[in-house]
Amino acid sequence: MKQIILLRHGESRWNLENRFTGWTDVDLTDRGREEARKAGRAMLQAGLQPRWMFTSVLRRAIHTLQIAACEMQLDWVPVIKDWHLNERFYGALQGLDKSATAERYGAEQVHLWRRSFDAQPPLITPDDPRFPGHDPRYASLTADELPLTESLRDTIARVRSCWEEKIVPRLHDSDCVLIAAHGNSLRALAMLLLHLTASEVTGLEIPTGKPWVFTADDRLDVQSAAYL
Repeated sequence: MKQIILLRHGESRWNLENRFTGWTDVDLTDRGREEARKAGRAMLQAGLQPRWMFTSVLRRAIHTLQIAACEMQLDWVPVIKDWHLNERFYGALQGLDKSATAERYGAEQVHLWRRSFDAQPPLITPDDPRFPGHDPRYASLTADELPLTESLRDTIARVRSCWEEKIVPRLHDSDCVLIAAHGNSLRALAMLLLHLTASEVTGLEIPTGKPWVFTADDRLDVQSAAYL
């Protein structure tokens, strides 16, 4: 049997400030770091032994993974960082206060941008300082890969490529992997693992700092899934 552990990063500074974060590289709060420590201790007590670990290239996920792995005494396990596991890119909404954005555009429109499957927030332009093309960590990406905005559907498409090309091959060679990422990129993985519909995945809420453990057979058909 195979084990796939999904871990949403701990509380970030912009989670606390109620802002759209997306690809903005904010760090964890003290509470977020404690959530990561508790997650690591829970996985240690459960006897989980991931042989590969995966995360995005955003520090709130990277630091969550580092803290949890240290608690598990598994900080020697190889880690693959992949931008495909980044949070959904919120376009022109990134950095904006969610309540103020609802006042500006209307609560119904903001809810649609946040919770629909294929609605995209307003685009940014390549000259916007928030455009990821200005960030050296994305220097190798093509113009087609650099987003101006993303829907959940778009996010799922890019996460799928990481799942199929990087995670699944290593699952076949080991029995346990840990993926520390973000609310929407983990929704994408849950959709792939559980064969969720578009309406089911948009309603899925994944808490911060709580390991979600999937047990699957050798064909990666999920047999059980539970939070620690």
